[in-house]
Amino acid sequence: MGRYVARRLLLTIPVLIGASFLIFAMVYALPGDPIRALGGDRPLSPAVVEVLREQFHLDDPLYVQYWEYVKGLFSGDLGTDFRGRPVLETIERTLPVTVELTIVAIVIEAVIGLTAGVLAGIRRNSFFDNLVLVSTTLVVSIPILVLAFITQLLFGLKLGWFPIAGTREGIYGYILPGLVLASGSLAYVARLTRTSLAENLRADYVRTARAKGLPNRTVIVRHTLRNSLIPVVTFIGADIGALLGGAIVTESVFNLPGIGREVFDSVRAQEGAVVVGIVTLMVFFFIFFNLVVDVLYAVLDPRIRYD
Repeated sequence: MGRYVARRLLLTIPVLIGASFLIFAMVYALPGDPIRALGGDRPLSPAVVEVLREQFHLDDPLYVQYWEYVKGLFSGDLGTDFRGRPVLETIERTLPVTVELTIVAIVIEAVIGLTAGVLAGIRRNSFFDNLVLVSTTLVVSIPILVLAFITQLLFGLKLGWFPIAGTREGIYGYILPGLVLASGSLAYVARLTRTSLAENLRADYVRTARAKGLPNRTVIVRHTLRNSLIPVVTFIGADIGALLGGAIVTESVFNLPGIGREVFDSVRAQEGAVVVGIVTLMVFFFIFFNLVVDVLYAVLDPRIRYD
């Protein structure tokens, strides 16, 4: 297992280098002049423009700009934005907000999705089963941007149950954006759990356990549910990276100062160093949580070996 984890971590290095170069190239290809946009309605003097373009190597080819960025990484410098603020400080300021939002979304996704999926799987073709199928189809079919505005209007403005923006209410302010962020994944978790549980309930080992006279609760909880959770755990682990990416829309709508909204603002301002630093960090998180899921595979199913 240790050698497998070490090999996966080593493979992370070329993936991060390739991802950072692609992101850098995409920001480089964006139209417009970020230095002229920096001045807004009051254009900067030609001397200031020239100094900034030379400082950030904006007149150099793509490979020169990327090499200058990589040289900074070797010394632990993620660069600065056009206003001179270090990218590392921006990440330290915004990352906790996105992590808290992702944790709330994962908890909502796991609790509601697993509960609905287990109950629907046990009571197949019942009213509750059909309700889960219809409601999850409806949630998946609505774009997250539209769902965010609907929930903001209904639960925030009309009913007044939740704050509609900002983090002043603490963890309470994350519930509504967390629900929106988790909505699509929650539906998939419910359906995946339902299908996996229903298939395992028809397996030979379940019939054998029932033939031995074991109580239905023991058969489901101790024997069936554990096997049914393997694909669900895989999905939830891999979904953490997707939730971090999906936070761009949610944080922008609910005005949360996390890395998602920072990426959105930085893309508009063509802040290449900020976009590359944050998105590369998201890629690392995605790879890391996939590795954690692979390790959990062996814990949930002892038949799986990596050595």
